[in-house]
Amino acid sequence: QVQLVESGGGLVQPGGSLRLSCEASGRNFANYALGWFRQAPGKEREFVAATRWSGGGTFYADSAKNRFTISRDRAKSTLYLQMNSLKPEDSAVYYCTAGSGLIAGRIALKDAYDYWGQGTQVTVSS
Repeated sequence: QVQLVESGGGLVQPGGSLRLSCEASGRNFANYALGWFRQAPGKEREFVAATRWSGGGTFYADSAKNRFTISRDRAKSTLYLQMNSLKPEDSAVYYCTAGSGLIAGRIALKDAYDYWGQGTQVTVSS
């Protein structure tokens, strides 16, 4: 049974930083892409960033480029999202997700992913 468990969310002031973690278990993710989506109240769930578990590229939404960094520690089976220079518009529930065999053209599509975590709340406010 696949489990994706997020942690690290919280309240931070504008300009601050947070690091989200996602512990992944339940299968071999060698052929998977793992990533982060977010959903603000009243809005669609949107792509933030993704990476191939076995290496071979990272992908970012325009809103995340130059501020967020996605990484993974395969020994710990953990995915990270380092978020810097946070803005109020980054406030949302952040979800960890995993999808198999994703080509670059589909990696930003939420319907392409197979598994989702329960989400962690990020609030950016003064």
